[in-house]
Amino acid sequence: MATFEYAALDAHGRDRSGTVAAASQDEARERLLRRQLFPVKLAPAAPAASRASLLGGRFGNRELTLVTRQLATLAAVAPLEEALRTIGAQAEKPAVRRVLLSTHAALVEGFRLSEAMARQGSAFPPLYRAMVAAGEGTGALPEILERLADLLERQQQVRGRLATALVYPAVLALTALAVVIALMTFVVPKVVEQFDSMGRTLPWLTRAVIAVSELMTGWGLALLTALALAGAGFARLLRRPGFRLRFDAWLLRAPLLGRLLRNLHAARLARTLSIMLASGLPLMEGLQVTARTVHNRVLRRATEGMAEAIREGGSLSAAMRRAAVFPPTLLYMASSGEGSGRLAPMLERAADYLEREFNTFTAAAMSLLEPAIIVAMGGLVALIVLSILLPILQFNALVL
Repeated sequence: MATFEYAALDAHGRDRSGTVAAASQDEARERLLRRQLFPVKLAPAAPAASRASLLGGRFGNRELTLVTRQLATLAAVAPLEEALRTIGAQAEKPAVRRVLLSTHAALVEGFRLSEAMARQGSAFPPLYRAMVAAGEGTGALPEILERLADLLERQQQVRGRLATALVYPAVLALTALAVVIALMTFVVPKVVEQFDSMGRTLPWLTRAVIAVSELMTGWGLALLTALALAGAGFARLLRRPGFRLRFDAWLLRAPLLGRLLRNLHAARLARTLSIMLASGLPLMEGLQVTARTVHNRVLRRATEGMAEAIREGGSLSAAMRRAAVFPPTLLYMASSGEGSGRLAPMLERAADYLEREFNTFTAAAMSLLEPAIIVAMGGLVALIVLSILLPILQFNALVL
């Protein structure tokens, strides 16, 4: 939906101005008239990015989840305007407080909650605003806010579980790398000085380790600079649509990572669509809004293609099958839901199953990664120690 700026007169002849979200300018005019506002000027609003810079950008995931849960709880027992004022007054972060109080001010002016949120730039994601608008249209805003809070908390749990699982392997890998670098840059050069006094040919393993040590001590800074430049160049290439599309396609073809990304996207899509359908939003609109939140370009194109296929009269299961990026479980559940007229509950069950599979897969992968890092670290340290011991043992054998 587009956003239009307006200047209007109310029923008492007072000047009113603001923004209204609508699919077209005619629809925006009709919405204003229903609110007893008579537009004098109506034009497309400025890009949201400029407004977002004034308001401090969008919420973090944790802040948005907390605000949504508080709003869902208070909106069930108090007027929405009072709930927003209370949450905004007790917000700890200044950026969150500014956005909430600005939303409250727009609500007091007569805007609907979804329109007040749209005035805050990118603080509230498009999917979030669409679901709030659906709740306002059906008169079930408290229930929609509860479902939104549940959705955001589930997503927060998935991210937190993944981050927790990765912390220990990451720390272990960094520790192993630091130990190997210290051995190669400080220990090996001291031992080499002793070997030089022997005047004998060193074993090939010792010569290889010495060569790597000399490379790291002599060219370490240059290698780090080259790696940093390579990383910056790769990040720059990712901004090009063609390269980003090929890179995202390669990620989906990766043996383990591709399956993980597809299942995670499928679970998120199924969960979001189930909530939007239960909220009364059209399926096609739900797909269009969801597509904007997908970071992988291949999966985003597949989601947009599904919306186009449904617009042409196809079913959701057929569109998913044509996209060829979704697991068979989701295809079967979507087809069963369409056949029985219970698409939203079946999508919710599919999301539960895919999330459980994601959690199981992640836990198994992390449990295998930790011993693999330990074995690799032990192997490298053993090679370095063996390369030092071999010349010593060889010299002792010659003396005897």
